[in-house]
Amino acid sequence: MIGNRRLRPIGLSLPFLWLILPLLLLGGCAGAPVRPQPPLPPPVQLPLPSPPQVQIPPPPQTYAKLFPEFVAVIAQPGDTFSSLAGKYLNEPSLDWLISEFNDSESLSPGQELIIPLKLPEKGGLTFQGYQMIPVLTYHKFSKNKSDNMTVTEKAFEEQMRFLKQQGYRVISMNEFFNFLELKSPIPKKSVVITIDDGWRSTYEIAFPILKKYGYPATLFVYTDLISPNDETLGWDLIRKMAQGGIDVQGHTKTHRKLERSGQESLREFFEAVKRELTESAKIIKRHLNKDVQYLAYPYGDTNTLVIALLMRLGYRGAFTVERGSNPFFTHPHRLKRSMIYGHFDLQDFEKNLTYFSDEALR
Repeated sequence: MIGNRRLRPIGLSLPFLWLILPLLLLGGCAGAPVRPQPPLPPPVQLPLPSPPQVQIPPPPQTYAKLFPEFVAVIAQPGDTFSSLAGKYLNEPSLDWLISEFNDSESLSPGQELIIPLKLPEKGGLTFQGYQMIPVLTYHKFSKNKSDNMTVTEKAFEEQMRFLKQQGYRVISMNEFFNFLELKSPIPKKSVVITIDDGWRSTYEIAFPILKKYGYPATLFVYTDLISPNDETLGWDLIRKMAQGGIDVQGHTKTHRKLERSGQESLREFFEAVKRELTESAKIIKRHLNKDVQYLAYPYGDTNTLVIALLMRLGYRGAFTVERGSNPFFTHPHRLKRSMIYGHFDLQDFEKNLTYFSDEALR
């Protein structure tokens, strides 16, 4: 005891213990050895799925070997008969020549071709025979009515499709006469399409079908008929057709027979025919700004006087309605045409498509 005070034993209060307890624990931990953690196992490398194996075809062999009279070619992607004809023959429109020479209507990469550098014999004359050109002629068209002069829309569509499916080539009038004059060859299954007079159904029915198949055609008009109404064509519709690939040529002014009547003197007949030819040509020139080169004889009639007058006036050729096809040696002012009647089925139609003859070699 110090003085009057009694010494009391030092004690620790409960709050103090709660304070120092964490420090004691930390101190104990700091002094304890730290066990090393075992290393983590390496991550499992899962195999990635392999990409699908795409079989890439080898590119087609590329070469073009030049010989004196032909080129041997392997077609490349993007090649067409037209592009090859433009490249090797300098004329894309000779695509038919490559197609026919290789007896192939289609072209694919890697296909082997022979391109002839020498054009076929002019006039289509071969050791086997000679080429013939059918010229077809129509007059009127109708949605559902047919007679000798009128072909239905369905029948005309079927006939144009038949030409395409059977490998015929519809050529223009100028191409036809270049063949006749031995200026250039044409496809072996060539055909010419003509339409006479100037009826409105030509514009409403035939013209859309011709455009659908990309066919050229010649419209022979007699100018006195041309007057805009429900039955006949006007010059506005004829101009639209001319802009769409239809060649407009002469069929005289009044459609009179080009034969001398009993009341006409020879001089009167000559002057009358001259007016028929020259006045109709002037009218067409005025409306379409083009020169008339070809004539379809009304009713197919002609004679030596009419032919002499045509030649004097500069007509390149003229057509009868005598049925049959035309070799290169046909007289250019007595050409044959085959009328297509409304009752024809496809078998009848095909009979008018003769394109080759070996008659002289039998």
